[in-house]
Amino acid sequence: MREIEEKAGAAADYLRKSVQGTFPVGVVLGSGLGGSSLDMGDLVSIPYEAIPGFPVTTVTGHQGNLLAGKVHDVPVLVMQGRFHLYEGYHMKDILLPLWTLHLLGVSSLILTNASGGINVACMPGDLVLVNDHINLMGTNPLVGVRDDEGRSRFLDMTQAYDQGLAAVARKTAAEMGIALKSGVMAAVLGPVYETPAEIGMMERMGADLVCMSTVPEVIIANYLGMRVLAISLVCNRAAGLAGHRLAHDEVLKTAASRGPLFARLLDGIIGRMASEGVV
Repeated sequence: MREIEEKAGAAADYLRKSVQGTFPVGVVLGSGLGGSSLDMGDLVSIPYEAIPGFPVTTVTGHQGNLLAGKVHDVPVLVMQGRFHLYEGYHMKDILLPLWTLHLLGVSSLILTNASGGINVACMPGDLVLVNDHINLMGTNPLVGVRDDEGRSRFLDMTQAYDQGLAAVARKTAAEMGIALKSGVMAAVLGPVYETPAEIGMMERMGADLVCMSTVPEVIIANYLGMRVLAISLVCNRAAGLAGHRLAHDEVLKTAASRGPLFARLLDGIIGRMASEGVV
């Protein structure tokens, strides 16, 4: 952990040469959603490969830039694309960007992703507020971490998703006339899609959605004391439910069509966070 903290410190020091001040809100944009950027003022875009120690995304639909700017006068950092274990990265590689955001002042983290719908109520194009998760990735970002500086590896995940931020999201969606469902998200390692039997298992476990990311970020963010809001865009029906073979192109197509609406919702949420003083 000391190694990650030092690398994150170097990355944050580098970024402070290009951006000024602290950024209370961070956003991570998932597959296909990076092109639907928020309406940001004072925008600065920095490629991941220019940031010391940062991994480079290898997945189509993840642009690989860190954006710094303001949304409704709120300083915001936006990750255009994330890093996945199935790319061959390790948990420490996923931890590094989140720790960097933490050092730059992020206390509220908004996570987005593309998911497969398991519950019949979660259809392609739906936006779903994540209220809990099931970690089926076979690992955890806090494995091997020692307790230090007041942080415990024995992290209580009872309220991993901040209820106050969830209430802000629901109010915003209702005022904007945007349907926002809620559900439990299962996370698997990937990169292959799940089998119908695996999806059946997840359904019996109570999962409404399935993804290949996000849960490690939720754990890391909670460990670092960030409040977490997660919203998923259902991009396809899960394996065995769609009636056709699954493909990443389907994910990107749905994300492209619903991305602008998703960006509008995120913009509204950040605006309400500012007006209600929950930034």
